[in-house]
Amino acid sequence: MSKQICLIEGDGIGPEITQATQMVLQRLAPDLDIVRAEAGLAALEKHGELLPAETLEKIADAEAVLKGPLTTPVGKGFSSINVALRRHFDLYANIRPVESVPGTRARYENLNIITVRENTEGAYLADGQSLSDDGELAESRIVITRKGSERVIRHAFELAQNLGRKKVTLVHKANILKTTSGLFLHTGRKVAEDYPSIEFEEMIVDNTCMQLVMNPERFDVIVTTNLFGDILSDLCAGLVGGLGMAPGANIGEKAAIFEAVHGSAPDIAGQGIANPTALMLAAAMMLDYLQIDRAGDQLRQAIRQTIEAGDCTTADLGGQGNTLEFTQAVLSRL
Repeated sequence: MSKQICLIEGDGIGPEITQATQMVLQRLAPDLDIVRAEAGLAALEKHGELLPAETLEKIADAEAVLKGPLTTPVGKGFSSINVALRRHFDLYANIRPVESVPGTRARYENLNIITVRENTEGAYLADGQSLSDDGELAESRIVITRKGSERVIRHAFELAQNLGRKKVTLVHKANILKTTSGLFLHTGRKVAEDYPSIEFEEMIVDNTCMQLVMNPERFDVIVTTNLFGDILSDLCAGLVGGLGMAPGANIGEKAAIFEAVHGSAPDIAGQGIANPTALMLAAAMMLDYLQIDRAGDQLRQAIRQTIEAGDCTTADLGGQGNTLEFTQAVLSRL
């Protein structure tokens, strides 16, 4: 029986990189039933809303979702569609792996770090935000719950255990944010007791940033709150060549959305030069999630070989190739 996935192209370069990724999926998993849905600016133009009810229904019916980048304005305009999706489907764990690949412009070798970010609480809650009438005072709430903390920390330990990882580092700011970050830390200490075979480390976020720059090899699995996770996962991407190498997965009890971490890059949209690596790597994570035998590993290996060869990589990785050339090179190695 075929597995149904929902494909959302996204904005900007989204249609280009989703088309490229669909080509490799058709090679690796031809029996996938791909249902298309619209969100973002394309949905706004066609349906008058950024996240139509029909799209939410298709996501709910699918076994997994592969999503291109969606535009989120900075400082004004509509709120993040990604945040709305995470909250609507209670996608509490955001998984962002990074791995060194020879052939990129990365400053480090042999890194393999997974950031597990709490996805539904913390500083990203839309509730409680306000701006005074005179525009002089802005306020926002930070909400952390024991339940939310426990489930994402436990997810990080389970992930580490299943992948044979040795250490989980919990990142916090409990020295200053004694209630919110403190609750997250105290919950993590309790959860760690259930996993004695995995080393547990606590680290303040300031020191984590410094250590990631100076000694990133010390990290294995990082688990942290929403805002810190967003920042640290991008920092980790910079260690292995940039956001073009960074996939992400949003996991809940009843839904899973896989995506490229980078934005919609409207400045290069339509030029055919976008790097599809991050979305292809997200597709590999999705294939693992769907338990399609060896397909995820095959895709990762083909991407790695293509980047190592260097003849078809895109400009952000130091090459002169375009989206189609890179995709064809990956296909030739599958």
